[in-house]
Amino acid sequence: MSLLLSRLSKLSSLKTPALVRYLTARSFSTSYSKKTSRSTLRNGGVGHLEFFEYPRNRLMEDPGTIGSSQGAVATLKEGVVCLQESTPKGNEPDSDRKRISLPPLVTLPHCQTQIVTNVALSSFFPDEEDFVVAIKFLGPQLSLCRPARSSEWTNIRITDPSFFNSRVIYSERDDMFSMPASGGSYIGSWNLGEDDELHKHKVKQLWFKEFPELEQSDWERLNSYCTSEHLVECGRTGETFLVKWYTRSHFRRKETQRFIVFKIDEEGNAVHTSYIGNLCISLHSKAEAICVESSLHDRSPNIIFFKGLHDSGIAHLCNFESSWLF
Repeated sequence: MSLLLSRLSKLSSLKTPALVRYLTARSFSTSYSKKTSRSTLRNGGVGHLEFFEYPRNRLMEDPGTIGSSQGAVATLKEGVVCLQESTPKGNEPDSDRKRISLPPLVTLPHCQTQIVTNVALSSFFPDEEDFVVAIKFLGPQLSLCRPARSSEWTNIRITDPSFFNSRVIYSERDDMFSMPASGGSYIGSWNLGEDDELHKHKVKQLWFKEFPELEQSDWERLNSYCTSEHLVECGRTGETFLVKWYTRSHFRRKETQRFIVFKIDEEGNAVHTSYIGNLCISLHSKAEAICVESSLHDRSPNIIFFKGLHDSGIAHLCNFESSWLF
């Protein structure tokens, strides 16, 4: 176990997966405009950076917005979470957006419900009995609700501090809400049982099969960056990825440095990859991570769209080794 933890601690400093980084402001459905660009050179590798203004989104910029998932935006005001459809269908007026108010939040002892890590939905069909909402709060509390069946939240206290900062996603394959532990060494999954007073829980250990080579000085540099782990699943193909997002603090800004992607199989084997095929991943500081087939959304394959706290862009993953960017 000590050897495993030692190797996992070095994941935050692994060599970049053939990354040519284009910092842009683009989501799956918005355009973007160019702001600045620059190139960098290190250890014989050339990196190209292009910065863009991120398109304004009134719903996502609302101070009360705590996240988005499955085409719905969640807001938290006075202890009540409301969901509304992010974009009306076709030419429907704004008043026709689907909306739902959830039961008042209940804070577990020694927990808090003011700061939200993110929100994940199993779908956004409020009238369906199996529609489930999950909210991960900063700290131990995870709250689940099935609005069509219950007027109360099922509140779960997570005892493992490795999950206190984690972001939750809905796994269609497992029909559970899953989170990677800090460092990405294992995945925890939770869901409501048949009775909303009960919940199911399981933990999957991840086995990292390979590590890109990196010089000790580069490992130390990467270890100085802030690293967040993001679990993402493609519903159509069933493929699961763990994405490590590295940011550097610079003049009170967090600037994206690179991404490292691991493909995870059902046995928990995690294999580093710089080729995700005909897929593209979207990471957003407020939204649930998603993965879709690029051909169905008129996007380039093998890329990561990202919107961080202070920057936004596209990371183009390549199927060859390349030095990393600064």
